[in-house]
Amino acid sequence: MFYQLFLPGKEGEQVEIPYPEGFKFSGGQSTLGAVVSEALKYLYPLAGLILFGIIIFAGFQYLTSAGNEEQMKKASSMLTNAIIGFVILFVSFWLMKLLQFVFGFQVL
Repeated sequence: MFYQLFLPGKEGEQVEIPYPEGFKFSGGQSTLGAVVSEALKYLYPLAGLILFGIIIFAGFQYLTSAGNEEQMKKASSMLTNAIIGFVILFVSFWLMKLLQFVFGFQVL
């Protein structure tokens, strides 16, 4: 198979690949889930700050459009997209919280 060119060992044989020194997330767990959990702790607040900045910018653009229909449409579209982004962010956050509760694991 194609993957045999890159992975050592015979077909069906498990090969243990050691983690690099100092590669630890979430209390010493070095799994993909632990890495994603650590990343989400920083990505949700960052996305919220970006969203807040976009809403402020769209509002400022709307206020300074001075009756120009094209600028008002652009600002209105930006504000609509920011609200849709907020809804997506909100739903994904609470979906993660729900999955944590149902399956009993800690992500956020």
